[in-house]
Amino acid sequence: MITGFLDHIRACNAGDLADCVRFFAGGKPVGWLSPPVAAALEGLAGFEHRPDGWHLTSGNETPALDIAARRLVDLGIVRKLRGEAYRVVEEWGAPEIARIDRGAAPYFGLRSFGIHLNGFVRRADGIWMWVATRAMDRALDPGKLDNLVAGGQPAGLSAEENMVKEAAEEADIPAGIARQAVPVGAIRYCLRGGAQVRRDTLFLYDLELPESFRPHNADGEVARFDLMPLGEVAEIVRTSDRFKFNCGPVVIDFLIRHGYLRPEHEDYLAISTGLRRSFD
Repeated sequence: MITGFLDHIRACNAGDLADCVRFFAGGKPVGWLSPPVAAALEGLAGFEHRPDGWHLTSGNETPALDIAARRLVDLGIVRKLRGEAYRVVEEWGAPEIARIDRGAAPYFGLRSFGIHLNGFVRRADGIWMWVATRAMDRALDPGKLDNLVAGGQPAGLSAEENMVKEAAEEADIPAGIARQAVPVGAIRYCLRGGAQVRRDTLFLYDLELPESFRPHNADGEVARFDLMPLGEVAEIVRTSDRFKFNCGPVVIDFLIRHGYLRPEHEDYLAISTGLRRSFD
């Protein structure tokens, strides 16, 4: 049950990694493996269990990860592959070691990245925020509220290029308008869920839109858009879990940066530091 803003930060950082083991690729510690995933690597070519964890030793890391991902699907650990490649890196900006299907990335506890865009309007009565409602056929959090635009960061695109692409697909925002979005930082969380270890970084953008603008979904992932007063959005986040699990923190970050959530709030410091925790 959500009883305050801080609960969203805690929910995104839930779970214990005590029974997980390190995963190495290219000699770098790039992820964490839960027990069922580690067990699934037994006997696979290119994977070796050492005292410090599992190592991807193949000179062909991407094909080896493809085979491992398909095994996880066959074993019922991964529901399905997505056909979209994520980069395997030790950290953002580090050299690419390999690529892996998006659907398998959280099962290797890899650092994954995405973009979230806050669309808002300044009116005489204050800031209003565009809020999306996810389509009911979405595999993750169907029917939940979402930011105006959000998407995972695929290999081969910069964060800005991805933001412009997702803005067009999810909200029919022309590229010329989308490029006016301002990068305003990033938030991080580490969430253990069953066999998954989600170590996500979300790059955040703010886009001020004219009152005349109306978003329209083009890819079928959004059921509707609503323009809401910021106070109403804040109250939804504060008192409920109606937003997709990682969208509440994005809204909270917006509330801090725009002066709605202030240092006088009893959880202000815990919230501010919790949005940007550093994980190995």
